[in-house]
Amino acid sequence: MSKLTENAIELLAIEDLEALGYQYLYGPDIAPDGKSPERHSYADVVLTDRLHNAIRRINPDVPPLAQMEALKEVQRIHSPDLTTNNKAFHKLLTEGVPVSKRVDGEDRGDKVWLVDFRQPDNNEFLVVNQFTVIENGKNKRPDLVLFVNGLPLVVVELKNAADENATVKSAFKQLQTYKETIPSLFTYNGLMVISDGLEAKAGSLSAGFSRFMSWKTADGQSVASTLISEMETLLKGMLNKPTVLDLVRHFTVFEETKKEDPKTGITTIETIKKIAAYHQFYAVNKAVESTLKAAATDGDRKGGVVWHTQGSGKSLSMVFYTGKIVLALDNPTVLVITDRNDLDDQLFETFADSKQLLRQTPIQAENREHLKALLKVASGGVVFSTIQKFQPQEGNEFEELSARKNIVVIADEAHRTQYGFSAKTVDEKDGEEMSSVKKSSMVLPNTCGMHCRMRPIWVSLAPLSKVPM
Repeated sequence: MSKLTENAIELLAIEDLEALGYQYLYGPDIAPDGKSPERHSYADVVLTDRLHNAIRRINPDVPPLAQMEALKEVQRIHSPDLTTNNKAFHKLLTEGVPVSKRVDGEDRGDKVWLVDFRQPDNNEFLVVNQFTVIENGKNKRPDLVLFVNGLPLVVVELKNAADENATVKSAFKQLQTYKETIPSLFTYNGLMVISDGLEAKAGSLSAGFSRFMSWKTADGQSVASTLISEMETLLKGMLNKPTVLDLVRHFTVFEETKKEDPKTGITTIETIKKIAAYHQFYAVNKAVESTLKAAATDGDRKGGVVWHTQGSGKSLSMVFYTGKIVLALDNPTVLVITDRNDLDDQLFETFADSKQLLRQTPIQAENREHLKALLKVASGGVVFSTIQKFQPQEGNEFEELSARKNIVVIADEAHRTQYGFSAKTVDEKDGEEMSSVKKSSMVLPNTCGMHCRMRPIWVSLAPLSKVPM
């Protein structure tokens, strides 16, 4: 049996990626002094010609001058802060590069797409090993860089499992060194992977080691056998063309958190990039699929129930679902219902931090009348409310708020109001006393816990606290 080496692990990873449709290139061959150069200098991290060709292929109706302007916009991202650069690029990548073009003598706005998210095979996927980057006199060479249309979206660092000193944690530390010494490579980074050939984990640009997670399924249907290396499962399950593009576009958020120095009292804002774990990715995609079926002409208007465990990232799963469903449906209104003010506030804060993914600013209903106004709109909106606001001020009459069919309701454990208790509760936000509603007067499957006479598709999130992740 041949000795396991880091080079052997690298070659195995390349073979797996080639089987997924990636083209393999040897880094030194495309270097500035290589036999087939694709870079003007070792400081270049984008394969410009390939990106330019992709822009022309994907945006045939955009004039050449606008295409070139988009290319320059991608290249001119320069901020002292790496995460700021990465966030700026992510916006261009996932929302398109805004450009102007001349139509009938007038300037009109348009967008240039760097990646074809709808047709993964319309993109060029490369795996390049030994890709040397020189920046500020520092020379570094990551093991594998995965390019999509010439953009270095994934960096993979490998170690040898047979070497007790070369672990996935040492691979993680190596990536941190790369971020400090050759940060330009990570301006365009979608995700990072660390592996020792057996164990493998993936994480975001800002993730600590504990936030690098395994990808436990290759097909999204069953957990991979323990006899299969984690690296093989991750490569096949996470880095296949449709999945990696889906992750980058729909399952990545940038959250801003405030931190106060206890000694100085100075408050700083830290941006954290988060990527969905495998269970969030598959659960959300199944929920979106179910919602689209429920929203069809012959659909039953019931999106379904997503069961979750404590600590599974339910709030972010809701964000990912909302971000994807607003693109999949015709400018829907998404209504998020909870049964407690503190939960309403927590969820709203998470959604507010994810405005870039949602492509709009969520709104929190202040009282019943405000909620009615938010739901009577012709289209659009992400609205937060406690379920108590749907109880009328007096009597038992419920006015029709909307006859639209593209209203999606996410009921986060609001089923707890269905138990038929008659005890009184106080909505502190409104300062109004209300009776909890009896089960007989509210039918969750048909109206999402409301007699507001809307036509919603509902998705309920309920806990499953004793099932391990």
